[in-house]
Amino acid sequence: MNSLHQTGGVEQAALTEAHAIQRLEASVQRLEQSERLQRALFAIVDMAASGLDMQNLLKGLHGIIAQLMYAENFYIALYDPQTETVRFIYFADVMDGQLYGPDQEFTAEQLRNTITLALIRNGQPRRGASDEVASSLGLDRSSAVGTPSVDFMGVPMRRDGQVMGLLTVQSYESGQGYTQSDQNVLAFVAEHVLNAVDRKLGQEALERRVADRTSELACANARLQEQVREGERAAHLQATLYRIAALGHSQDGNEAFYRNIHLAVGELLNAENFYIALVSDDEQRLDFPYYVDGAGARLIARPWGRGMSEYAIRQGQTVLMDGIGIRALMEGGEVDAATYGPEAVCWMGAPLLGSKGVMGVVVLQSYRRGLSYTEQDADLLTFVSYQIASTLQRRQQDAALQTLNAQLEQRVTERTRELREQITAREQTQRQLRHQVMHDPLTGLPNRVYLRDRLERALGNQQRDPGRRFALLYLDVDRFKLFNDGLGHLVGDDVLREVARRIADCVRAPDVVGRLSGDEFAILLEHCPQPSTACLVAQRIQAGMTQSVRVGDRALHVSVSIGIAMSHAGYRTVDQLLHDADTALYRAKEAGRQRFVLFDEKLHASAMNLLDLEQQMRAALETGQFVPYFQPIVRLPDAGVVGYESLIRWRHPERGVLGPGTFLRAAEETGLIEAIDWHLYGPAFQAARGFLGDDKVLNINISPRHFHSRNFPRRLLDLLDRAGIAARQLCVEVTEGTLLSNPDAVGKVLASLDEAGVQIALDDFGTGYSSLSHVHRFPLRTLKIDRSFIEPLGLGQQQRSSAIVSAVLSLARSLDLNVVAEGVETALQRDALQAMGCAHAQGFLFGRPAPADHWLLGN
Repeated sequence: MNSLHQTGGVEQAALTEAHAIQRLEASVQRLEQSERLQRALFAIVDMAASGLDMQNLLKGLHGIIAQLMYAENFYIALYDPQTETVRFIYFADVMDGQLYGPDQEFTAEQLRNTITLALIRNGQPRRGASDEVASSLGLDRSSAVGTPSVDFMGVPMRRDGQVMGLLTVQSYESGQGYTQSDQNVLAFVAEHVLNAVDRKLGQEALERRVADRTSELACANARLQEQVREGERAAHLQATLYRIAALGHSQDGNEAFYRNIHLAVGELLNAENFYIALVSDDEQRLDFPYYVDGAGARLIARPWGRGMSEYAIRQGQTVLMDGIGIRALMEGGEVDAATYGPEAVCWMGAPLLGSKGVMGVVVLQSYRRGLSYTEQDADLLTFVSYQIASTLQRRQQDAALQTLNAQLEQRVTERTRELREQITAREQTQRQLRHQVMHDPLTGLPNRVYLRDRLERALGNQQRDPGRRFALLYLDVDRFKLFNDGLGHLVGDDVLREVARRIADCVRAPDVVGRLSGDEFAILLEHCPQPSTACLVAQRIQAGMTQSVRVGDRALHVSVSIGIAMSHAGYRTVDQLLHDADTALYRAKEAGRQRFVLFDEKLHASAMNLLDLEQQMRAALETGQFVPYFQPIVRLPDAGVVGYESLIRWRHPERGVLGPGTFLRAAEETGLIEAIDWHLYGPAFQAARGFLGDDKVLNINISPRHFHSRNFPRRLLDLLDRAGIAARQLCVEVTEGTLLSNPDAVGKVLASLDEAGVQIALDDFGTGYSSLSHVHRFPLRTLKIDRSFIEPLGLGQQQRSSAIVSAVLSLARSLDLNVVAEGVETALQRDALQAMGCAHAQGFLFGRPAPADHWLLGN
């Protein structure tokens, strides 16, 4: 029995010890977390006190918070209760980039449907998925700005109980979420962040007050000087200072110079015991160039230590002390008794302030009990020390200048001889450099710098004489990238040299042919009164390119596209002229290459319209004007719907609903297409969920720009998952031009989507350069026959189209691919396709694109 009791006691003790260890570990974790938080707060305080500007301060605060939690996506919003406006003074987001600028100020009306304004008004922290947070705040997410996040956490920043802003972190990836502990930490840090921001905002006001105070002190000092000058002693002091200043230009030796300084000071103060100590250049030694001491003390150079002289230098201000004070310094360890000579009744030393700091000290001391110095004497010595320091610096500078002059005189003779030898070589080098700077090393033609200089002169001549018109031809070698990528850069260089030679053969002096960069050339026709002259030169150049270029054993056919800009009085800068010629060149290449285009007002208006359209599209993004429409894809035998294609529409506030043909090309050119697509994908998935069911497929179009992002598949699948749509019910459509743009990058993205179960469709099949090669290279599941092959089927011109469609259907059946015929608008086209065995189609015959509500009601 005793044994059992003992065993039970041991187990109970072990259990108690285990609980104690767990409590200790939990306590350690809490202490570690508290220590991290404490370090973060110290770092915030230190950063607020630093000299960083506002944006670098905020970036540093971002880094500090990122040490406490996941904060890759982070922003700080400041709220002004008086004006009810919000500024996003810091915004970092991997998805939305710089959505808000730090200087932009938004009204409550502009932010009325945003989580930011809602949290500021609510005044309570929130966390969770952004859509869930928005719903809990009663917000409508259909017109939300920005990308929805997987996890969101926002904490108000308060001052005296009033909300003054918001601190927010968010995550777009699953597994990177936030806990209640994170929320508590962020809420605790928020007040310190607000204090740091307030402190930085108040810095300018403080600096202004300091400047005002400095001005006041300067005025007070001026008044003090005026009072000193009014007294007899002030007049004597001024005369002494002039004497000391004059010593800086004297040619006396050091002994005489310092003795005269001593005599000058002695006229103002009792200087029977006087010395000057100077800090060596390396600040490791103290030198005594002059001293007079009635007690017979000898002052020699010594290593930097803890003497009275060093003490005054360290203080940086005049020191006045009696014997008791000196002994107190010794007892406190400030002064080493070993470096102190005879005990003085009174010791007074003023630091010599130079441009680089304290350069030394001037000292007066008394060994007689009847002689002591006063605070007024200390002020006077301080004033005199400024002039002594200035004189010493001037004398040192003069000595250094004399040394330099002597060295310079010695070197002048040597250098003159060297320069004479170098002048000839330099002139030759300058001629070579001038040619190299102004000419292209590959072709030998003038370069962009030379051409811009000639264009500047031509513009100046025309402004002086409006009748002297000229023309600028901007040339580009068609498909030059194929030569470089396919045959190598050496072959490309040979092609450029030959092209340059042929272009130069087509003009005569004083016209200039230049290479701007890569495969771009330009021609300045100095005297070109009529556009027809420039057009004739362009025709002559294109004719000169008809003969093949021989490179090794290859015969390459080269062509050029040309843009022409004629000078007129409206041109003020070379950049305007180059821009218009480049615009004309772009139109020439767009029209099919191997041609020339003359820039006119129509092209100018087109370029301006593009800029205006870009601004309107940016405004449309901010206000949610882009919306998804849907068009059904049907089975031909029974017209049953198998899926829908999501198509973009722009609900323009003035022009009504616009189709993609009016703006999509401009969106691609300006780079806005990515933001527009991401703005559209989420709403399209959410809307389509209501009518897709479990068996229908949603088709979306993918811009080529998305294939530059490795994160595109993951981001798209996350949106799909949040909408509750299976990956197998999504089909992405890509064009053949997209596949050609960067096959390797496109292949990786498509493979990732295919692996996730997403279907891939090749849109506008048959219109590209190598349609059959795409079928084998990429993981395609569907071919969409371009409408250009479908349209003739209903017009009695179907023989050629029927052959092409039949060939596509045969190819698809052999490769087990689906086929969808696009643009089916008539029953004749439908019957013809059905007779050839086409199973699926899409077009106005089965349904026009319409909003999601239309198809929801139809179901």
